[in-house]
Amino acid sequence: MRGERGSGGILALTVLALLSVIALAVVGIGIALAARQRVVAAADAGALAAADTALGIHPGVPCQAAAEVVEAHGAVLSECRVEGVVATITARASFAGIPIAVSARAGPPR
Repeated sequence: MRGERGSGGILALTVLALLSVIALAVVGIGIALAARQRVVAAADAGALAAADTALGIHPGVPCQAAAEVVEAHGAVLSECRVEGVVATITARASFAGIPIAVSARAGPPR
């Protein structure tokens, strides 16, 4: 049994290292999900801005209004389509080199 002295300490360090790796992975996933939600909010807000402008609630050009709102949210407007008073936009951003693209639609109910 003399050869097993200190093995509990090594086991404790291994468990601690494993828990640290798991904690870092969970934090990374949480940050990535928050970044995606930021792009979702940008797309939603941009589509609403474009639809409101198309409806005449706000003056201006619908896609320009969408671009301003999307950029204010830290994303980039990559596509904008306005058909009547229905606006469909795509906002893009990246997190850790991974591209995130989200589309949103706004307008009167179908």
